[in-house]
Amino acid sequence: MAAATNRGRWPHRRRRNRPTPEDVTIVEEPKVRRAVAAAAIGNTMEWFDFGVFSYITVVISQVFFPSSSPTAQLLSTFATFAVAFLVRPLGGFFFGPLGDRIGRRKVLAITMVTMAAGTFAIGLIPSYASIGIGAPILLLVARLVQGFSTGGEYGGATTFVAEFSPDRRRGFMGSWLEFGTLVGYSLGAAVVTILTITLPEDALLSWGWRIPFLLGGPLGLIGLYLRFRLEETPAFQQTGQSDDVDDSEENPRNTFREIFVDSWRPLLVCIGLVLVFNVTNYMLTAYMPTYLTVVLGFSHPQSLVLVLAVLVMVIGLVVRLGWRSDQWGRLPIVTAGSAALIVLAVPIFLLMSLGHWWSVFVGVLLLGLILVCFSGTLPSTIPALFRTPVRYGGVSIGFNIAVALFGGTTPLISEALIGTTGNTIAPAFLLVFAGAVGLVAVLFTRESARRALPGSAPTAASPAEARKTAREQRHDTADDPDG
Repeated sequence: MAAATNRGRWPHRRRRNRPTPEDVTIVEEPKVRRAVAAAAIGNTMEWFDFGVFSYITVVISQVFFPSSSPTAQLLSTFATFAVAFLVRPLGGFFFGPLGDRIGRRKVLAITMVTMAAGTFAIGLIPSYASIGIGAPILLLVARLVQGFSTGGEYGGATTFVAEFSPDRRRGFMGSWLEFGTLVGYSLGAAVVTILTITLPEDALLSWGWRIPFLLGGPLGLIGLYLRFRLEETPAFQQTGQSDDVDDSEENPRNTFREIFVDSWRPLLVCIGLVLVFNVTNYMLTAYMPTYLTVVLGFSHPQSLVLVLAVLVMVIGLVVRLGWRSDQWGRLPIVTAGSAALIVLAVPIFLLMSLGHWWSVFVGVLLLGLILVCFSGTLPSTIPALFRTPVRYGGVSIGFNIAVALFGGTTPLISEALIGTTGNTIAPAFLLVFAGAVGLVAVLFTRESARRALPGSAPTAASPAEARKTAREQRHDTADDPDG
């Protein structure tokens, strides 16, 4: 059965600038929910791994690297964390255009399997004490596999949900991806926290640290099952692509030309928006537990609990703000988050530097509230930058270039800034820089709330919603560059 119905000939209607309810693609509500759930489970699994890796950094550094210098151990572990992000653009270059050629669903199934395999493999690697230099090398290989597969995961998930979502609720539906992200991270962090509190240090170092990584295998199988039950997105079906695609090199070259030559403006905007999002994200989730422990002198369990408590508090706000973005628009919320980074980043770190548990909690909470401004809106904003034929590729490439340069390297840059300057609030200046880039990117972003995706028919969940959508978008099509 088809995933959606389209009762008109949308491209011709668009040229007359008068979309009618017959031009609107209707996607049934159960299929929308299944699509969101299957996409979100991938984010949950990806960030379960990141939560584990971030929270267990101190332990990982002792297991996989020589003990000559604690600082060198941490930097080596952060470098291993960051190197997975450096190969993410390669995954984006490979999986993104592939998803535009053979379909979003198939590629998302591949990335799920590969990602789960990399996470599971980390739990099986012997320690440095057992096999010496082979241990960090195997860890690096597993992280490279994770990074390569993740390069096609987030771009595909946001594209999939955006193309399945009704135009009037795309912000709400897209925000569930980041809800899955924070749930996955919190689950990973919670597992590590429980293990850290309940296990003796020698047990944690010898075998306890393996448990959360080994859980990645079952999570991957669940996600794979959900994704195999999905249909292809209505927008991709409307492009006329079939399973019998030409595998010659001409198609990828044409796709890259469309992305880097024809769509260079949205690509740069995508990179800017993702930069501010991910620097904030990784500052809170990947670096903050270590910052509280190593720089501010909190015990490792205290640091884990403080950050985890903030994440649990803000999880529900992500979906709430995604819903509000369908009413208020995405850009005012992203603008507020970027401005807040510029104004509040230094005060947040000064507040935390007081060293009291309450001042640290308030500072981390403020950073979490700023992050929600991006988590609730950007999963629906970024896919709307690109036309349907290059959407998966454009989002994957732009997203992963930004993440590789500034997201995954945030812990490494932050630690290096403190080590170089001796200033414990130095990471705040990285947040200020990210906020400034975010404001510039917003200036060149077109508001996408309640509008059809570029190059796609309007989408609704019912005939009544189709009539409302047609009325709202009748005037918007005049400004659509793809019209």
